[in-house]
Amino acid sequence: MELAQIRLNSQSAKIGIQTTKPVQEIQQPKADLSIEQPTAELLIETTPGKLSIDQTEAWADMDLKHISRRIAEAADKGYQDSLEGIARRAQEGNELMKIENGGTPISQIAKRNSEGPELQFNVGWIPSHFSVKTNYVPAEVDIQVNVNKPKINSTINKSIHEYTPGKVDITLEQRQSLNVDFANLKFVGVNYELEI
Repeated sequence: MELAQIRLNSQSAKIGIQTTKPVQEIQQPKADLSIEQPTAELLIETTPGKLSIDQTEAWADMDLKHISRRIAEAADKGYQDSLEGIARRAQEGNELMKIENGGTPISQIAKRNSEGPELQFNVGWIPSHFSVKTNYVPAEVDIQVNVNKPKINSTINKSIHEYTPGKVDITLEQRQSLNVDFANLKFVGVNYELEI
């Protein structure tokens, strides 16, 4: 016995998707930097030190005197000796004037004049201490510094940005379909049988 059949044959639709990825490129050029450092200005002024040494007294202690000093000392000594001589002679005259009072003034005066002064000896330093006079004025240094600031110039470069957007292409690769087929249907009259 053959039964009537309805045969359905369907086909799904197929969608095709094609994607193009976006492309982004970013470049950042380095900044242009210029640095200039002017040298510092340095000014140094020096007043030299001054040392003075006076050895006049040291040379005099060693009997190495300038002729003008020798002349002055000789003149002074001669003047002092002449005054001492006048005083001695006046004293001796007074002693001789009073000879009637007794004593032996002539022999005493002769003895005094024949004896020299008593010599004394002691340790001596030639030249004597602190006979060399020194005077020192220290040097002076004046330093002036003028610092110059650095000159910095910078130029910022903008970034280079390139962007290509992506694409999505959608296509219908296969349409949907539905086929209906009848098998083993009997023709009854003008139409097919309605009951299966």
